[in-house]
Parts: sequence; structure tokens; C-alpha cells
Amino acid sequence: MPVDLEPAADAPTEQQPAAPQRRRRLRNLLILLAIFVVLAGGGALAVTLYARDIDDDIARIEAFDQVPQQARPVKEKAAGDAMNFLILGSDTRDPETTGGSRSDTIILLHLPADRASAQLVSIPRDTWVHVPPSADGRHGNTSAKINAAFAWGGTPLMVQTVEDYTSVRIDHVLMVDFAGFKDIVDALGGVEIDVDEAFTSTHSLSPGGVRNFKAGPQTMDGATALDYARERYAFKDGDFARIRHQQQVIKAILSKASSGGVLTSPGRLNSFLRATADAVSVDKTLNIFGMAGDVRQLRGENLSFYTSPTAGTGTRGNQSVVLPDRAKAKPFFDAIRRDDTAKIATLVE
Repeated sequence: MPVDLEPAADAPTEQQPAAPQRRRRLRNLLILLAIFVVLAGGGALAVTLYARDIDDDIARIEAFDQVPQQARPVKEKAAGDAMNFLILGSDTRDPETTGGSRSDTIILLHLPADRASAQLVSIPRDTWVHVPPSADGRHGNTSAKINAAFAWGGTPLMVQTVEDYTSVRIDHVLMVDFAGFKDIVDALGGVEIDVDEAFTSTHSLSPGGVRNFKAGPQTMDGATALDYARERYAFKDGDFARIRHQQQVIKAILSKASSGGVLTSPGRLNSFLRATADAVSVDKTLNIFGMAGDVRQLRGENLSFYTSPTAGTGTRGNQSVVLPDRAKAKPFFDAIRRDDTAKIATLVE
């Protein structure tokens, strides 16, 4: 995600949805991931006690209703029961956010057929791709930043655009308000992050809007972790640094959530799941309880994070964009489509 936080220049500005609608849209990745990590940590009984009540709070979204079936990739037989999730995130509390619906974070999560690992691939939001026509025919059918798809046609057009770019069929969609990480981290009692280089965040949640980060391992509360995951201007590689930091925060949350201290504390577990439910939403076809049972083997060390292959940044018109490296991206996403987990890691730097 590189140099500008504003929507794509040719993307329409939409009226902000009403608060209840926005909460429904953003309320539910982390409720699913919460159940994933609790089960992975051996907390099946805890999930049994909490999940049904929390499931009533999970918002459901229409993700595939306007996606033309004839345009969708065919699932490879070699992939068996492997599943692919599209995780879309926005930051509604970011002070730079100005109107318009968009997705600032785009992650393709691959869950192999053996359910022994998971691969999370971040796609920079400014990646220059072909966006198919929107369902109403008013937008798309052109090249644009990938996150313009969400502004033009919501979740269905984003699904279609990611499938068109990767040739990977999406099974389920999760949406998360990335700012909700703040409450989730606080519910966990903070997370451990190893900061690779000292920097200053100038878009901070702290008084005065500035926060200084020292290099090295440290415990971060919710506001600090959100500042860490949000900052991009302090780095030469901008949004690529932000992607790395988001991946760090996600992994830290999952590691902390699956720790014994959380699993054995009903109060902390409940706070974590409730905070998660307030931040995330899922598509209507996802069976959370069925999926949760499939990921009992997962541990934090079994999660691998990647960034979609790119050829650096450039300009298209007056827009700064990320240029996809299609020569590297094709075999990489082909390996995901075939569930060839042994090959995935060998195809990215």
C-alpha cells in the first residue's frame, strides 16, 4: 500500500453509511480468528460455552450475490478441501480517512486441505489491476488501484477483482474494522511486538498526535499497537512497511489469544471475543462452528505471511500505484490455487 491514503483518483466518493449499517458491515476476520485460535490453543470447551451466544452478534454480508458465476475461477481438483478467505479491512478511526467506502487492507488467507497451517497474502491496496464492470454497469471495466473495486461495487466487485487478478477462487469473505484491533489488544492485556527500527508516528492516537517508537521487543497496548500498524509516512517504503507491521500485529494477537492466560481466564476470554465481535463481519455462507473444528491443529508458528509479488511503485496518470510483478505472481497464486503449500514459500523473496 504505497503513497496516498486517499481513494483512487478515479473512484467515486460515496456517502458514509449510517452508523448502524457501518457497524453491521464492519462488526465481524477476528471473531472467526478468535474461535480459530481458541480452538488451536485447546479451548474447545470455552468455545462451546461462548460461541453460540456470540454467533447471534455476528453480522453477515452479501459477498457473492452479484459476482457473475461464469467469470469465477474453477476450483482445482488437486486442492481438495482447501479453502480461501478474502479478508478486507478498513480503518474508520484513522484521522486521515475522508469519506467514501474503501478497503485499506486486503489479505488472501489460504487454509490448506490438511488444516495444519495457514498462508496469509497481503495485496497492497494500490496494486494496479483490471477491475471488472460493477453490477450496475456504471463503474469498472478499466485498470485502477485494486481498492477502487470496493468503492465502485462493494464486496462482490472486490471478490471478482481479486479472483480476476489471482485466479484463486474465494470461498468466504471477512471484513474487519482495523481500528477494532485497539479494543481487541486491550482485551488481551497488550501484545508483544519487536520493533525493527525506531520511528515517530505523526498520526497517533496519543495526545498531540505524535508517538515515538524505540527499536526492540516491547509490550504494546491497543492504542500503541494501532499506531504501529497504521503508520506509513515514517518509512521509505511506505505502505510496504505498514503491511509488515499489520502482519506483525495480527500474529501477535493470535499468539496472545491462544496463550494459556487467555484460555484459562473466562473474563479475559469473554472480553476478547466480545471486542472481536464488535470489529468483524462475515459472509452469509460461512459456517463458523464447522470451520472452527477444522483448525484445531493451527498454532501461531504455523502461520506464514507474504506480500503479493510486486515490481515496485510507479505512476498511472496522476496516481501513485504499486506495479504487480505478474511473472512472479502467476506461479505464486497458481501454487495457492493447487494447495501446493511446499511450493508457495519458494516463489516469493
